[in-house]
Amino acid sequence: MEQSNALPDSIRAAIEAHGGAARWAELAEIEATVSACGLLFTAKRRPILRQVQVRASTDEPRFAFNDFPHVGETSELQGEELVRVVGRDGAILARRDGPRTAFRGWRRQIYWDDLDFVYFGAYAFWNYLTAPFLFLRGGFTFQELPPLATSAGIWPRIRATFPSDIPTHSRVQDFYFDRQHRLCRIDYTAMVIGRWARAAHICEDFREFDGFLVPTRRTVKPLPVGNAPLPAPTLVAIEVHDFRPRPSD
Repeated sequence: MEQSNALPDSIRAAIEAHGGAARWAELAEIEATVSACGLLFTAKRRPILRQVQVRASTDEPRFAFNDFPHVGETSELQGEELVRVVGRDGAILARRDGPRTAFRGWRRQIYWDDLDFVYFGAYAFWNYLTAPFLFLRGGFTFQELPPLATSAGIWPRIRATFPSDIPTHSRVQDFYFDRQHRLCRIDYTAMVIGRWARAAHICEDFREFDGFLVPTRRTVKPLPVGNAPLPAPTLVAIEVHDFRPRPSD
């Protein structure tokens, strides 16, 4: 099927189902409390996240973990340009420019340091907390795929190619929507881990927060071939405990 820069009807419907473009345009950022665990944390020798406060810009790929990696410190992502850790007094405690290029080194196959995790975790959470509204930024191309038959019904699928200014798992990702137009699944390859790291990201337990519909439970499973993810292991499991939209001044 042909590619197009126009928003597909299924994505327009999802945006409205999740809270609406007009309401999203009023916001400056999202604050949330999240937890995360899974095989990825073990493999990269990282502690799991427990009830961490985060902030995601609604305008551009900027994200922050509060009290991370230590209490009183803030870890920040500024697009593809840099990640840094800022102390309570505003001093820069650590910084890495062009953080994605650092994953080419062999050490990342063995463990991730704080800045490695900040980059991966921050861009991933920014994508998760802003979808499907991130498509309103423009610069994407879309391709409608054949729908997928699931036990929950027939799910429309859209293949999106991301613009280069958005840090994300892979430039090409597949988005699935249910009969209520909710974003239920995303297929991608976590390229900073490896070209083999194809996964299905399942969104469940939807709740409404101040007019926005949010999946509060997310699980990431291996997707080595085809459309059926493996039942195990769980690569990443995420809980969204709360979701607080913050309007522009």
